[in-house]
Amino acid sequence: MKITDCRAIPLNLEMTLDAGTASKRTSLSCVLVRLEADTGLVGTGFTAITEEEVVAAAIDQVAAPAVIGMDPMAHEKIWEKLYWLLAPRGQSGYAMHAIAAIDLAVWDLKARSLDQPLWRLLGGSRDRVPAYATFGFGFFDREQLVAAACDWAGRGFSRLKMTVGSHGLQRRDEPRPLSGVIAEDERRVRAVREAVGPDVGICIDANCSLDAYHAGRLAQRLEDVNLAFFEEPITQNDVRALADLRRRTRVPIAAGQNEGLASRFADFFTAGAVDIAQPNVAITGGITQCLRIAGLAQAFNVAIANGGAWPFHNMHLHAGLAHGGFVEYHRSAVLLYEQIYRDLPVARDGWIELPQGPGFGFEPDWDRIGELAKRPLSRGTGKA
Repeated sequence: MKITDCRAIPLNLEMTLDAGTASKRTSLSCVLVRLEADTGLVGTGFTAITEEEVVAAAIDQVAAPAVIGMDPMAHEKIWEKLYWLLAPRGQSGYAMHAIAAIDLAVWDLKARSLDQPLWRLLGGSRDRVPAYATFGFGFFDREQLVAAACDWAGRGFSRLKMTVGSHGLQRRDEPRPLSGVIAEDERRVRAVREAVGPDVGICIDANCSLDAYHAGRLAQRLEDVNLAFFEEPITQNDVRALADLRRRTRVPIAAGQNEGLASRFADFFTAGAVDIAQPNVAITGGITQCLRIAGLAQAFNVAIANGGAWPFHNMHLHAGLAHGGFVEYHRSAVLLYEQIYRDLPVARDGWIELPQGPGFGFEPDWDRIGELAKRPLSRGTGKA
């Protein structure tokens, strides 16, 4: 089997996030990769949380010509070729997004050629995975936030995640002291805890928007709330500062969803910087690199979980591996998925059942994707 065509499809999709009386119109970008083989099979890859046109250009103009003619069964060979082409000195960012999208398409094509669901190909450790719901967005006021938390808890999710930090460091040009930001964060978290009771796990995510001092202050203030984890508390995922924070608080620390290199996770583990590592297959160099990171985490006895959304791709890693953990059922990510895929699994009572179909087990709606992209989707012989 040989790859005959590799094509990137950048998309920016609008959606409405709502909970009770609150709603906000927003958009998310993603890049699909359509990988065609001389057998007529098509594999689909995916990446997101990036500049979609830049990643698509890197794939179409640089990466795609390099993989044409290669055997999609040789995922290690393809990954290494792309790494030395796009990130030869350890760069990350757009390069790793491009590699992740192609790598997912390679694995999808590989599993389809073997008529196996990907999670089974990766080890088949379990046929369902636990999920936590990301519900708590910054545009909700306190009352709306509480209503959203109760709604998701009522759907059977025993673990919920909300954002904190309110893009603090990104908005330093505004008169918003970080001390005031984290004081409001504390009030919001306590309101959610009071509403959902002691048996629901609450996770908070600062999206790398706080400095070490204010992240530490927020963690200390919330120790009695019994948080499940504090995700990306510190800007740049500063390894030294994360390790110091972890020593000074009882709140578990999670990070890694936007890291591009396995070596960064090695730094986390050797420094004792995280309780939970969060490689994301749609961002962290695809399945191939996340398998390496998961193995490294297991060797260090560090838990892994999905952060950074895209549960329906990441669930295969966590179902395949014995060391797998929770996946993130992020509302905006699910709304994006629903616009471009068919046959998606449904989260019930905080669990997602893995599909039995080949590859990722859900199908791109190529007609709909073509309409959204406003461009032809195939240059090769594979079926659209």
